[in-house]
Amino acid sequence: MPPSRTSAAAQAATFSAISVTFLGTASAQPSSTRNHSSLALAFGGRGDFWLFDCGEATQQRVQKSDIKMGKIRKIFITHTHGDHIFGIAPLMAGCMNGAGGMADGTLDPRTNPPPPEEVIPLEIYGPLGTRAFIRSALRYTHTKLEGRYVVHELRFPRDPQGDYTELPLHRCELPGKNLAQTHEEGVKWGKGVWNDIYVDSQVSVSAAPIEHSVSCVGYVVTESPIPEKMDPSQYLPHIKRNKAPLSYLSRLQRGEDITLADGTLLRGIQKRPGRKIVILGDTHNPAPVTPLAIGADLLIHEATNAYLPGIDLTMSEEDTEEIVQARTRSRGHSTPQMAGRFAHAIGARRLALNHFSARYRGDDDVNKEARTVMTAIKELAEKEFGGEVVCARDFMTLHVTHAR
Repeated sequence: MPPSRTSAAAQAATFSAISVTFLGTASAQPSSTRNHSSLALAFGGRGDFWLFDCGEATQQRVQKSDIKMGKIRKIFITHTHGDHIFGIAPLMAGCMNGAGGMADGTLDPRTNPPPPEEVIPLEIYGPLGTRAFIRSALRYTHTKLEGRYVVHELRFPRDPQGDYTELPLHRCELPGKNLAQTHEEGVKWGKGVWNDIYVDSQVSVSAAPIEHSVSCVGYVVTESPIPEKMDPSQYLPHIKRNKAPLSYLSRLQRGEDITLADGTLLRGIQKRPGRKIVILGDTHNPAPVTPLAIGADLLIHEATNAYLPGIDLTMSEEDTEEIVQARTRSRGHSTPQMAGRFAHAIGARRLALNHFSARYRGDDDVNKEARTVMTAIKELAEKEFGGEVVCARDFMTLHVTHAR
C-alpha cells in the first residue's frame, strides 16, 4: 500500500482530542440549512483531517469551517450515490492546487508533474466505482492537479476485476489497491469485513458492508490502546538502588515489565482501550458491521425519515409509524428508532443522527419550529437507545471523549 499522506512525525504525536465536524447533514436533496453529506474527523496533536463522504459543495463547507484544506489527508466514501460523492473532484482540486487544463493534444506548459517518490499521496477509500468516478470527473473536466493521489477500493465478492473503467490513470494518480473482504469464522451475519484498511501507530480503520440500495460501507476508526499516566515516584527508588538506567522509565511507560538486578519486578504501565468512532453510510440494516462496532464511543447513524404526527405537518394523513418505517426501509434508509435500536445493540456510548430529509430544517439552534421537530426526532431515538442522542446540524462539532 502506498505510504500515508500523514508524516511519520505526525503519526508519532499524541492526540488528546478527537472530534467530528459535520459539514453536511442532508439526505438526497440539500436545503438552505443542510448541505449534502460530509463530515470531518480531526485528531488533535497531529493536525490532519479525514473526510467521510464528500457531497456537492463540500469544498465550500470546508472553507467556512475550521478545517484546513491543505491538511486533509484521507477521504473515505461510503457509497457512490451522488449526494455522497459529487463534491470529491472539486475538493481534490482545492486540496491539490487544481486548475483548468487544455484539450488533448495541446501542449500545456503547466503540465510538469513531480516524481511520485517525492510526494506523499492523498489517500481515498471507497467501494467499486470510486476510482472510475474520480478518474472520469478529472479527465472530462481537463482538471490539472499538483501532487499525487491514490484510490483504494473495498471490493465485494461479486465485484468485477480491474479498475471498472477503460480510462488510463490521471497523470497525478498512483495505482491503488483492490481490497478483498476477509471472512471470519463464527461471525453471525455471515458477511465479510475489511480489517485494518489503514493502520499507523495511533489509529486504525476497518470497514464492513451495510445494507442499502447499492453497495455501501460502514467505517470503524479505532484509537490504539493508551497507556495510563505514570507516577515516576513508584519506580525511581528501585531504579536508583539498582543503578539501572533512567531509560527504563520509557520502557515501563510502553507497558514492558522489567526485572532489576536485585530481583525486583517493575510492572509496566497498563493500557486502556482507545476511542472508537463508527461512521455509517446510508443503511436500512447495519448489522454486518456489528462485530467491529461493539462498544463504540460515538456512533454516527442516518435517520432520514420519522413519523411525527402533529409535529411534521407535511406528513400524509394516511401515514402511520409502520407505514413510515416500511417506506423508509424500502428506500434503503432508517428511522430514528432503527438508529436507536442499533446503538443499543452495539453498546454505543453516544449516538449522533444525521442524513435528514429536506423536510427537517437544520437551524434548530435558532428556529423554534425546527427545534420542536428535531427534539421529537431525538426523543424517538432515545426511547430505543437509552443513551445520549444528538441530532447533527451543519458545522456542529462533537468531541469524542474517553470512557470512564
